[in-house]
Amino acid sequence: MKTGWIIYNGNLPGNKFLDFAEMLHESAAKQNSQTTIVKNNDLLSSFDSNNLGIITDKTLPDYVIFTDKDIYLAKQLELLGIPVFNSSYVIETSDDKIATYQILAKHNLPIPKTIVAPKVYYNREEKLLPNLDKIIESIRLPMIIKEAFGSFGEQVYLVHTREELNEKVQELYGKPFMFQEFIKSSSGKDIRLQVVGDKVIAAMKRTSSNDFRANITAGGRMKAYKAPTKAIETAIAASKAIGADFCGVDLLFGEDGEFIICEVNSNAHIRNLYDCTGINAADAMVEYILNKLRD
Repeated sequence: MKTGWIIYNGNLPGNKFLDFAEMLHESAAKQNSQTTIVKNNDLLSSFDSNNLGIITDKTLPDYVIFTDKDIYLAKQLELLGIPVFNSSYVIETSDDKIATYQILAKHNLPIPKTIVAPKVYYNREEKLLPNLDKIIESIRLPMIIKEAFGSFGEQVYLVHTREELNEKVQELYGKPFMFQEFIKSSSGKDIRLQVVGDKVIAAMKRTSSNDFRANITAGGRMKAYKAPTKAIETAIAASKAIGADFCGVDLLFGEDGEFIICEVNSNAHIRNLYDCTGINAADAMVEYILNKLRD
């Protein structure tokens, strides 16, 4: 019997992160795999010139399902020879939206037109801003400003004027962020597709009547969605581009039936998807992992 750890972040408030881990734990039990739910803060990575290890009273597992973004811990487990799903590279890439878009662009996948804000530092008395007029000329207003790191749509902003743009750039000074084309045809709506391996196992459409973002945590509504072939192909291609074993891919509705990649989330929570579609993505995720270990 394969043994696994399901690691989640024990420092975050609320139950949604533990709930995700428990769904995976229950699915593993159904598939004859013994798993233990572990907080990331109960595992200490240690190393010196002669040793590399994890400080814990638990026996190291055959595999790890990593539902957190503690990249150093994920990497430590990999260095110890333990398969981690998703890998530390995938977690790190999908957590950084700029890095994600760069890889998607390299694979010629459909993404909004994007300009990355130059890296700056806080310890300057004078704030040196990028050429906002050139950015407006290239992307046009209104436009999206999106921080590289963020969750649940909370670090995404829609600006309509040059004054708003200037204020937001100054507010974000020192943080990594990007300027991005606003896909007006998808305002207040998108689709989430759950990819496992080379399949889309479930999809839902999310809509909002009072926000350009459709995230459920921002007040959006959800319903089951029968994704067309083009959306399925785009989601699978995005997952493969970043090397994910499984992920949630958010697509925007472009003009003329086009689908545009908004986000690839290696740690996409699956409770809303289950409530909406009746499909438990954890079952497919665990099955995929166990098959991969056997292979």
